[in-house]
Amino acid sequence: MKKSITFAGGCFWGVQAYFDSLPGVLKTTVGYANGTKEQVTYEEVCSGNTGFVEACQISFDENQITLEQLLQKYWKIIDPTLKNRQGNDFGPQYRTGIYYNLEDEEEIGTILQQSRDEIAKKNSKPIMTEIKPLEIYLLAEERHQKYLEKNPNGYCHIKW
Repeated sequence: MKKSITFAGGCFWGVQAYFDSLPGVLKTTVGYANGTKEQVTYEEVCSGNTGFVEACQISFDENQITLEQLLQKYWKIIDPTLKNRQGNDFGPQYRTGIYYNLEDEEEIGTILQQSRDEIAKKNSKPIMTEIKPLEIYLLAEERHQKYLEKNPNGYCHIKW
């Protein structure tokens, strides 16, 4: 069965490349989540003034990879204790977050919160990763889709 989840983990290029490498992930796109405009550009998002976060939307086959498994992978590639920052990237557009479709809230809300609680037990600092409904998701410009595939030596804060 096909499902989707949206993860923010700093620069979206590495998040997309990482999840593209996992069996059971059917499709990924990068875009801008939960901002305040109906249209936005990368440059506007980089200003930090739009409310948007760089994010990767992941469609997956839950018969091949579960949401719980995706969450375990997600927590490994971010530092959930950092606010508005991952790697060398700073600003609210680089905050960490997990965004779900509202129609899935009852089904996955508990899974997401339990996963976050488990990570909190393993950290002495507070967890800054937000978990919220996906209010808006705008696709990033084509030059950002599969960026690290197109630019193998491009910047990535994720080490895997």
